[in-house]
Parts: sequence; structure tokens; C-alpha cells
Amino acid sequence: MNDRPDCIRHWSEIEEPEEGHYDGDDERMGFGAPLARHFGLTRIGIHHVRLPPGRRTSFPHAESAEEEFVYVLEGTPDVWLDGDLHRLAPGDSVGFPAGTGIAHTFINDSQQEVHLLIVGETAKTDNRIVYPRNLERKALRSDWWEDAPARSLGPHDGMPDAVRAWKEDKQVRGDGA
Repeated sequence: MNDRPDCIRHWSEIEEPEEGHYDGDDERMGFGAPLARHFGLTRIGIHHVRLPPGRRTSFPHAESAEEEFVYVLEGTPDVWLDGDLHRLAPGDSVGFPAGTGIAHTFINDSQQEVHLLIVGETAKTDNRIVYPRNLERKALRSDWWEDAPARSLGPHDGMPDAVRAWKEDKQVRGDGA
């Protein structure tokens, strides 16, 4: 019997059963536990994200008006920043001030699960988003960030190694991408 009050929960009690994914794309992302939403918090967004090996948190993106902070709880993910990878370890944190145009995602190319605590602002109606490695997303979004700061991109495509191999294999087989 759980006699703890409703304002106390373990992330695993809140985790959504389905992996995240983008509309129109069958790549599986991580699993999220929307902590802030569960607790009725309306000014900040807080998620526990679980990334199995070979997954990423999102397509590389930048936002115009929303700040984001990510703290590594467990595992050794790479943070993709404008096309370059940087290895992280438990205790590392990364912050993204709004409007900088720093495109980012977190990639798990290790053999161990990664756990991240992601904190940001709740959705703002004036926020715009850009996906510099996935420009085809522009046609699907009414909130595209047209005048994002110009930033040069490094060589990495923003995909986990396993996803890249899977997509290349699908193309070879003629299954589409």
C-alpha cells in the first residue's frame, strides 16, 4: 500500500508507455515521464527521459523563446551541438538560452541506458522552432523559426549510429527513409 501523498511520485510511475516519435517518421525516440504535467505545474516543464541504446531525444532543433536545461542522471550520452558531438557523463549539465539558435539533441550510442532530467519553460505561443538537419519538417510546422541566427553546422548528421544504419538499410531495400 502506498501511503505517500500524491505530490510524491517516482519517475517510473509517470513514464508514458509509448516511445516518443515525430509525426510522419517511424524512428523511435526515448521514453518520457512528464513530471511537471503530472504534478500540475504550469510554468515549468520537467521530464525524466530514458534513452535506450541507439536512441536520441529529438531531431536536432533550436527554439526562439524557450530555455532548456538538461542534467545527466545516468549513462554516457553525447550531446549534439550544431553538428558536433560532445560526450557527457553523470553529473554533467547543458543549458540552452532562448534565441541563441544552438541546435541540439542528445544521442545514446552507448550499450547502456541513459537517464536525463530535462527542465524548460512550458510552451509559449510565440516560440518558434527550427530543425537545421531536417528542413523537410518546415512544411509540417506552423511555428517554423524563419529568422533563426545563422550558425555553421559541423559534420555529424544528428542521428545515432543504429538509426543511421537502419535508415540506410531501408533505402537499400527500397522501403523509403
